[in-house]
Amino acid sequence: KHKINYWAERYSYTEDDHRVAELGKQARIQGYLTKDELLRFFDWKTRRRGRSRCLRNDENYIKEITRFAFTTSEDRLRIEVLTLLDGVQWPIASAILHFVFPENYPILDFRALWSLGIEKPPPYCFRFWKAYTDTCKMLSEANNISLRTLDRALWQYSKEKQSDQKPV
Repeated sequence: KHKINYWAERYSYTEDDHRVAELGKQARIQGYLTKDELLRFFDWKTRRRGRSRCLRNDENYIKEITRFAFTTSEDRLRIEVLTLLDGVQWPIASAILHFVFPENYPILDFRALWSLGIEKPPPYCFRFWKAYTDTCKMLSEANNISLRTLDRALWQYSKEKQSDQKPV
């Protein structure tokens, strides 16, 4: 736990971190995302890379997809339906779920995976994401920390220790 907290405290990707956390709380209450809100999540996760794809999504489509994702109790539907949105792949979908349901989902990220010993992950799919989610929950519970703290620690550890920092 001490090492996890050490790395989490060193976390340096704080740009708008608190804003997306608030956005997640708001989306959970609201029950869906607007186009502007989706773009804010997208921009936070990607630093605006590939934004034009996300811009192609229609406002009503975004609301319906996210409303379904936030109300279903099925994890597979929850994550996979978000990937129907243009420009939203597994890492972005996981970030949305992480901030809307912070106690249930970690963020799928090449840095966090590297910190857990996965240098070259397989193509993302539900089985892989579910195993990653279960592992993160287990680590979080075993160390009595939030998934957000674990996510920050895994991300920062990779940022400082990984020599090849190219996304997978």
